[in-house]
Amino acid sequence: MNATKKLHDIGQSLWVDNITRDMLNDGTLRDYIDNLSVTGLTSNPTIFDQAIRKSAMYDDDIARKMPKVESTEELFFELALDDLRWAADHFQSIFERTDGVDGWVSLEVSPLLVHDTDSTLSAACDLHRRAGKRNLFIKIPGTQEGLPAIEAATFAGVPVNVTLLFSREQYVAAAEAYLRGIERRIQAGLNPAVASVASIFVSRWDAIVAGKVPVELKNRLGIAMAQRTYKAYRDFLDSTPFQRAANNGARAQRLLWASTGTKDPEASDILYVKALASPFTVDTMPEATLKAFADHGEVDGLLAADGGDCEATLDGFADAGIDTDLLAARLQDEGAASFVKSWNELMDCIKSKSGAIRKAR
Repeated sequence: MNATKKLHDIGQSLWVDNITRDMLNDGTLRDYIDNLSVTGLTSNPTIFDQAIRKSAMYDDDIARKMPKVESTEELFFELALDDLRWAADHFQSIFERTDGVDGWVSLEVSPLLVHDTDSTLSAACDLHRRAGKRNLFIKIPGTQEGLPAIEAATFAGVPVNVTLLFSREQYVAAAEAYLRGIERRIQAGLNPAVASVASIFVSRWDAIVAGKVPVELKNRLGIAMAQRTYKAYRDFLDSTPFQRAANNGARAQRLLWASTGTKDPEASDILYVKALASPFTVDTMPEATLKAFADHGEVDGLLAADGGDCEATLDGFADAGIDTDLLAARLQDEGAASFVKSWNELMDCIKSKSGAIRKAR
C-alpha cells in the first residue's frame, strides 16, 4: 500500500492543487484518482495563469468564445468553468459515493472583489449557477469583508471554500460565519446540508520568518499554527451550537490544509504533509508534493486533537519576538495582494493570446 493510500485510510482527503487541460486530457488526473487516492482538486488565479500561458489547448476556445463575451474576465470564467466541469465529472462518482463529503473542485471569485462584500456574494452565486455542478466549491477569502459574504452565500445554498486563512482566530471567524448561514437555513425551513471547507495556509508562516528565528525553531511555525487551529476545529465540532445544527441535518465545515508544499529547499519535501496527517480534514497538495509523498512518504501518527505541543512551540516564537497575531493579518493581506497580482497577470495573458489569435485568424 502506498503512502497516499495510507493517508486516505486514516480519514484525510487528498486533493491536488492544480488544474490544466493537459492533465485532464492525457489521463494524469485519472491516474492520480486511481493510483494516488486523490479525491478532489483546487485552483486559483496563479494556477490558471500558468495553465493558459503554457498551453495551446485553450487557443481554439479563446477564438470561439471571444465574440460572445464582453470582457476578458468573462472570457476567463468561460474557460475555467469548462475545465472545472470536466474535472468535476472525474470526481462525480466519489461525490456520489461519499454523499457529498468528498469529490469536490474549487473556483475562486475575482480577487479584485476581496474588500467588496456585496459583489463577492453576487459573483459567488452567479458562478455557482453558471457552473451547474453540485460538486463545485466557490472560493471566498476569509477577510473581514468576505465573512458576511460567506454567511450569505451559505444561506443561499452555495458551497463555499473559505480561502486565505492563516490563524486559529481567522479560522474561528470563518467557521462562525458558515454556521450562521446554516442556522439561517434551519430557521427558514431549508435543507442545512450545505458543504464547506475552511482552508488554512501553512508553509507561508515559515517563509515569512525565515532567517529571523533561532535554528531550533526553523520550519516549525507553520505546523504549530496548524496544530493550534486543529484544536479549535475539534473544539468547534464539539460545541453546542454546531451539535444543535448537526442534529437538524447540518454538515461539518471540514478543515483543509493549504500551501503544504515545502518552500525551504533544505527541508523535507513532505514536511507538512507528514506532520498534518489528521482525520476528517483535507490536504490539498501541489503535484510535486503529492508525487513525493507517494514515493517516500510515511504516516507515523495523527495530529493531536488537543494541539499537542503547539503552545510551547509558539511561546518560543514569542520569546524570539514573533507576534503571530500581527503576522496573521499581514499574511492574509499579502495573500490577497498576491492573488490580485496573479489575476492581473492572468488577464494580461488572456488579452495577449486573444490579440494574437485575432491577428492570426
